[in-house]
Amino acid sequence: MHQRRFHRLAAALVLALCLASASWTGASAQSGLGFGAAAGSSVVATPHLRAELLAHAPQGVTAGQPLWLGLAIDHQPGWHTYWKNPGDSGLPIQLDWTLQAGLEAGEIAWPLPRKIPIGTLLNYGYEGTMLLPVPVTVASTFAPGPLAQDIRIDLHASWLVCRETCLPEEGRFTLQLPIRSSTALNGAAFEAAWQARPRPLADGAQGQAQPDGQHLQISVPGLPAALRGKTLDLFPETPQVIASASPWTQAWNGDLWTARIPVSPERSSSPATLPVVLVEQSAERAVGQGAERPGYRAELQVPGPWPPVAAVAGVSPALQSALEANAAQAAGTAVSGAPAPALLAALLGALLGGLILNLMPCVFPILAIKLVGFTRHGAGHGAGSAQRARHALRANGLAYTAGVLLSFIALGALMLGLRAAGQAIGWGFQLQSPAVVAALAALFTLIALNLAGAFEFGHLLPSSLAGLHLRHPVADSFLTGVLAVAVASPCTAPFMGAALGLAAQLPAPWALAVFAALGLGLALPCLVASWVPAVARALPRPGAWMDIARRLLAFPMFATVVWLVWVLGQQSGIDGAGALLILLVGLGLVVWAMSLTGRARRWMATGSIAVMALLLWAFAPQVIRLAPATPSADASTRWQAWAPGAAEQIVASGRPVFVDFTAAWCVTCQYNKQTTLANAEVLADLARKNVALLRADWTRRDPAITAALTALGRNGVPVYVLYRPGHPPVLLPEVLSVAQLRAAIAGL
Repeated sequence: MHQRRFHRLAAALVLALCLASASWTGASAQSGLGFGAAAGSSVVATPHLRAELLAHAPQGVTAGQPLWLGLAIDHQPGWHTYWKNPGDSGLPIQLDWTLQAGLEAGEIAWPLPRKIPIGTLLNYGYEGTMLLPVPVTVASTFAPGPLAQDIRIDLHASWLVCRETCLPEEGRFTLQLPIRSSTALNGAAFEAAWQARPRPLADGAQGQAQPDGQHLQISVPGLPAALRGKTLDLFPETPQVIASASPWTQAWNGDLWTARIPVSPERSSSPATLPVVLVEQSAERAVGQGAERPGYRAELQVPGPWPPVAAVAGVSPALQSALEANAAQAAGTAVSGAPAPALLAALLGALLGGLILNLMPCVFPILAIKLVGFTRHGAGHGAGSAQRARHALRANGLAYTAGVLLSFIALGALMLGLRAAGQAIGWGFQLQSPAVVAALAALFTLIALNLAGAFEFGHLLPSSLAGLHLRHPVADSFLTGVLAVAVASPCTAPFMGAALGLAAQLPAPWALAVFAALGLGLALPCLVASWVPAVARALPRPGAWMDIARRLLAFPMFATVVWLVWVLGQQSGIDGAGALLILLVGLGLVVWAMSLTGRARRWMATGSIAVMALLLWAFAPQVIRLAPATPSADASTRWQAWAPGAAEQIVASGRPVFVDFTAAWCVTCQYNKQTTLANAEVLADLARKNVALLRADWTRRDPAITAALTALGRNGVPVYVLYRPGHPPVLLPEVLSVAQLRAAIAGL
């Protein structure tokens, strides 16, 4: 078919899309909003807190001399931020430093947190005034220059600040630090923060945490005499291991402190070492602002095997396997040879998810085009001709499969690489870029016009290039596989969610194996059609129907363009969507003019290209410009915009919550929204049970939503979660039926 001539151009555009999405992700990560701070300021003020970048260099910036940086936060009354382990909800404070060569920032010396109970939840965080000190190493190679008087310190910090509601905030800080003179003005604040950090136990004494059923039997020797016989509080540094809010018992046996603490039913790791901080309970409750709270840090060794991850009602077996695999990996028990059963289950889930992807509206037209192409390849007359046709068919099937597999692996490697670099992204991240959405809309417009017969790509290219597809049909099949992955990436099919969530937590080789299994599932129908003679014989023989099928397939492509324009409208507003439509009309004019012949082509092509250049200059900025975000709420169905910690806050008041993690570019999300979530019986059931409805819109890049998805063991949307007081959250299937949702609501 003639559309094959376009595949080389399509592959180049797909590669450009990947590079554009990667660069956009990195750029957006550096375009954070500073709250109340001018460029170059060391202070950021919000309605909820005041943050300031401080330094302490009593001997100047010199190798071998102490240098401390820190972020001081003064909370408004009633507001708090979070410790390294936020507890049952919340997000820890994140600090990202940009320092001159020769300076290296260490880890945060976290001060002892406070317990912050919220209903049935227990969080760990900070109120009032506090300082997060960070030691900085000055290398012997540090050379600021003979004329340099100071150095520049840049910090990008992000935090979640909460009271009744939680708000993600961030700020950019800049500080000019003198090199040779002393900077000891903040010495008292850093000294107080240093004293507030947990202290190591004397003589390196540690402890032990022996798993016992769904509890940990903890024993810690060598605690200071001032703590002996006292009731202690325990702060685990590893999140989601201990049931923080559940009751537990403790006792003293001489100088040995013991406790029996329940394990979290949603445990996501099983560490071999469990660091904890111990502090006198009465001191923790009576402490005032600035008062000393001596805490002691112990690294508890876990000698025995952890109990299996407790099954959570409503969680799919694939997600359950993902949790168990995460636990095994964290404990160092994941094998490097044969994969564990949990990993095999994830690979099977990815394979099934990829297979179902072929039925998604955004993928099925590509599959149909390829199968029609197989019909042409499968035609042969005579024994020799039939054998050559069979070999050609198999070669094309293998090439298509290779294109799909390598593209999925490349996309997975890009996603994992960006996550390792600190980017909060997940499956479908490239569709969060307006530039990528617009480029895909242009690609599908060209394919649709070609399928409809408006032009032929062979007329646009020199004859030497136009005939390449005849000499290299295998390369065309490979590029068709690349194109299939480009259109499949926004979709999430059943079984995919838990598998991709696990892939984000696995070592790179196993993670890429999950992506490869997903690609194999997507390519499987074409691979089987090309290698199984019975399937090949079942395909209809070439004929006039192929031209009709070709033109018919143009309409799903046009529908895909409509969907992409709508997605861009969610990102860039109605003006951005209108600008994209104008550019698509200009693109159609260019390809039509290029398909003309003779003098008409010369004049019309030149004029249309000039017009297109003018349209790009005028309208492209509007297309890629993000419109101001608006809360994803719907008053008619009581939907409210999701915020970090909002679900937990509502559940703590005794009310159940249903959360819809969605995105405009997610086809499955939109199908569920227009069918199951808009069903009158479902809405009546939700109202009868007084269920609060929250919608987390991931259309744009949102690190808080990414973190929430990761905590649920997922890496993309859709995700549907039902929270109820006193119970773990229930995860519902990606393709959500009315019966499934009504059954879950009935169980509240």
